[in-house]
Amino acid sequence: MAKSTKKSTRKFEKNHLKDTLEIRKAGAKIKQRQQIKTKKQARKAKDAEFLGKGKDDSGKPETNGAAKEDPFGKMNVDDFFQGGFEIPEKLAKKSKKPVSEKLGKRKRPDTEDEDEDDSSEASSDEAPVWSDTEDEGEEEEDTGMSKGAMEALAEKDPEFYKYLKENDPEALEFDEDADLAEVDDLSGSEDESPKKKKQKKSKDEDEEEENDNSAEVTKAMVAKWKKAMTEQHSLRAMRQVVLAFRAAAHVNEDDGKEYKYSISSPEVYHELLLTTLQHVPEVLGHHLPVKESAAGKVRISTDSKKFRTLTPLLKSHSASVHHLLTALSDAPTLKLTLSSITPLLPYLLSFKKVLKNIVKTITDIWSDASSTEATRITAFLVIRRLAVIGDPGLREAVLKTVYQGLIKGSRSTTIHTIQGINLMKNSAAELWGIDQTVGYTTGFTFIRQLAIHLRNSITNNQKESYKTVYNWQYVHSLDFWSCVLSEHCSPIKEANTGHESELRPLIYPAVQVTLGAMRLIPTATYFPLRFHLMRSLLRLSRATGTYIPLAPALLEVLNSAEMKKPPKPSTLKSLDFASNYKAQKSYLRTRVYQDGVGEQVSELFAEFFVLWSTSIAFPELALPVIVMIKRWLKDVGNKSTGNKNNKVNSMFVLLVQKLEANSKFITEKRAKVDFAPNDRAGVEGFLKGFEWEKTPLGAFVVGQRKQREEKAKMLEQGRREEEKKRAQDREKEKAMEASDSDEDMNDVSEDENSEAGFEEDDE
Repeated sequence: MAKSTKKSTRKFEKNHLKDTLEIRKAGAKIKQRQQIKTKKQARKAKDAEFLGKGKDDSGKPETNGAAKEDPFGKMNVDDFFQGGFEIPEKLAKKSKKPVSEKLGKRKRPDTEDEDEDDSSEASSDEAPVWSDTEDEGEEEEDTGMSKGAMEALAEKDPEFYKYLKENDPEALEFDEDADLAEVDDLSGSEDESPKKKKQKKSKDEDEEEENDNSAEVTKAMVAKWKKAMTEQHSLRAMRQVVLAFRAAAHVNEDDGKEYKYSISSPEVYHELLLTTLQHVPEVLGHHLPVKESAAGKVRISTDSKKFRTLTPLLKSHSASVHHLLTALSDAPTLKLTLSSITPLLPYLLSFKKVLKNIVKTITDIWSDASSTEATRITAFLVIRRLAVIGDPGLREAVLKTVYQGLIKGSRSTTIHTIQGINLMKNSAAELWGIDQTVGYTTGFTFIRQLAIHLRNSITNNQKESYKTVYNWQYVHSLDFWSCVLSEHCSPIKEANTGHESELRPLIYPAVQVTLGAMRLIPTATYFPLRFHLMRSLLRLSRATGTYIPLAPALLEVLNSAEMKKPPKPSTLKSLDFASNYKAQKSYLRTRVYQDGVGEQVSELFAEFFVLWSTSIAFPELALPVIVMIKRWLKDVGNKSTGNKNNKVNSMFVLLVQKLEANSKFITEKRAKVDFAPNDRAGVEGFLKGFEWEKTPLGAFVVGQRKQREEKAKMLEQGRREEEKKRAQDREKEKAMEASDSDEDMNDVSEDENSEAGFEEDDE
């Protein structure tokens, strides 16, 4: 019988075995590299001693690489000196770079997929450092480690890290700009002569060395870089701008990192910011043009050497822009930074991890109530562009992130934030139509989650279980899916595309979940929530032509004790149903609340029936409601038990009149038809093209809408004036506090002067 594995062993295998094996493999590779290096040095020393010509100025053998096939090995002394002392062309030029710098260079992958995997795992600041040291005749094995791996090694295995530091310190030396240095090789034009390229490179190296000596960025340096980028599309200048921008993005931060440049002047900072955000995408577009098809697909030659060389530059710049987005508070600068990301998106499609972080940050800006409307729209345009050019997997990730941002941003709903939340819902609804296959998958998943929450609230007997449904986030979620389905499942849009929308099957589950949530707690406290959900269903019914039975839910409100019994007098303000999903306890059974509920029910009845005001079945549809409202009016008209609220009662008397007038209008029109009820085409063509506004009920609804719009404008104007007054009051308070502090400082200075005078007298 086999012995069972210990619990500690299983825990170690699960949590630490993988990391331990990776560290051991990395250590073995480093030891192997050190052994290869030692063998090469010994072989070189032996060859140099045998040939008698391998000494440097200090008398030591050269050890900069393994010897290639000796071009002089097959020559005798006479042949060697014959014709002068000329060096054969096969003799390679010796590298002047130190080994530590060579270790900083990355070994470029041969395939695009390898480049994608590598780029998705590391940023430019922590790029994997692979050995690319080519000796004469041999190439070392890829044995380097990334900076992040070495830091992890120092934490998990300090003894081995100490051993590595003592025996192979070069492996721990990293140059964060080593990857970016390769960009300089692409700076020269392809048609330049080798001599001209060499002179230009020497000049640029001298200038770069001069810049290194003066790390402070000046206006002249920024102007020079800007000129080179705009006139010559210089990659070398772009590299310097990216390095300076990285320091600017982390300015005034004590993160323990050292940057090549520093910025202390606000003017230089602003100029550098504008130059980077405006011209870096232009230079990239010049050297790596983006090809876009009519269907919106983009293509970049990611397998080219130029793209692989520019990859560290792209990742470094993207990381700096991402960090800047998290730190900015100025609206114009934030908008400019967001706009600069759009042209970079095609280049970042291969770097999933970079895109994931950027999209999350942009979504947070889009869903932030404190952001301006222009900033939020700019952020949405970036998200939409990514959804258009991305693959289905990326689109799904974008949709999920946007939905999570919407839910997060709708947690706090007030009269001040409701407009921003509506902007989010209307803009995000567009994304679900870009790829309806992906849109259906994500929509089904999220609507199913809402249904599960509702089922758990119904089956769970706990006292507070209903709160998982009765909150602003749940209400806005259902309203959002109403917006999505209304926009993409309308008959007009389906006629333009030539086929039925793939999202149409989601209408039924969305309606069922909304109706279930509406009736979960049928008390007067949550009448506002019921009205919110009814408006969502009305929008969906109006846009898609789907009949949704809403009259029973409205009749339940009329037959409640809140609307039948006499109300109590109250001095409370009218409840704002648009920014509340529940009524406070102080509003219940009051006249002001009964008036508000009556207005909402009357309005929703009219909006529901006007959808079918031109239908041939309108008289049969309206008759049960007319009978029920008349019965309710008779009950509340009772002097002993009625509500005695003439304002509410008169609303429903007028509504019944309009419903009866519209029924009479339809009855007269259908008396002239010559087809039977089973003639589907004739029934659907009844009053087709007739404007609903010209029906008796339609004209009534149009007038009611105008009145509500005027009332809403007055309330909005009053709210803005109140906000303006509050802002002025806050400014006055700040000014008074500042003046008080100045007076206190003056008093302190006077006291100090008097004390100084006393001291002089004492002296």
